[in-house]
Amino acid sequence: MAMDNDEAERAKLAERAGKLFSRRVEFLLSAPQLKFLPDPTVPEIAFCGRSNVGKSSLLNALTGRKAIARTSVTPGRTQELNFFEVGEPTQFRLVDMPGYGFAKAPVKVVEQWRKLVRTYLQGRPVLARTLVLVDSRHGLKDVDRDMMRMLDQTAVGYRLVLTKTDKIKASALDAVAAKVAEEMRKHPAAYPELHLTSAEKGMGIAELRAAVLADAGV
Repeated sequence: MAMDNDEAERAKLAERAGKLFSRRVEFLLSAPQLKFLPDPTVPEIAFCGRSNVGKSSLLNALTGRKAIARTSVTPGRTQELNFFEVGEPTQFRLVDMPGYGFAKAPVKVVEQWRKLVRTYLQGRPVLARTLVLVDSRHGLKDVDRDMMRMLDQTAVGYRLVLTKTDKIKASALDAVAAKVAEEMRKHPAAYPELHLTSAEKGMGIAELRAAVLADAGV
């Protein structure tokens, strides 16, 4: 059966994204404070979500690397903005952000992370899109909604991405996805497409790669 034009374009984009991510993807720097941010010379795609939502695992899956982003069973391990460059020359950057919600760290340190994240998201001129990761086993929590409201208020466009979809039964996943999609439609800055992913099984990874490429304008 022949593909329509939209499907053909999506297939081309997915193929191009796969090729780009298979080439140069390198860690650039960690920024514990805003003064350490790299020069805003290329588009940036930020990854945010509750602590232990699977950001590092998803980044590893997207880039096809086993450990470009460190994974940990300890929530709150990522304490800086971690920047990764994609392409040669660099086409865009991926930004791994500190997890929000629960973190095994002193209150003052957690507040510093929050301020860093909030200021970056609200004022970074090259931020092309934010991916808000949500654990499919739990659905949206109040801390996710707080983040979504903040992004709405500052007109920062974002995509909702369900993670760890292999850890939940299909019927339960359908219910969670429907509920998240319904709530997502009430948020003006949310992109009208929900992404279902599994870093472990590879589900939805090619599609998300293509979406990142489109958002970066590459």
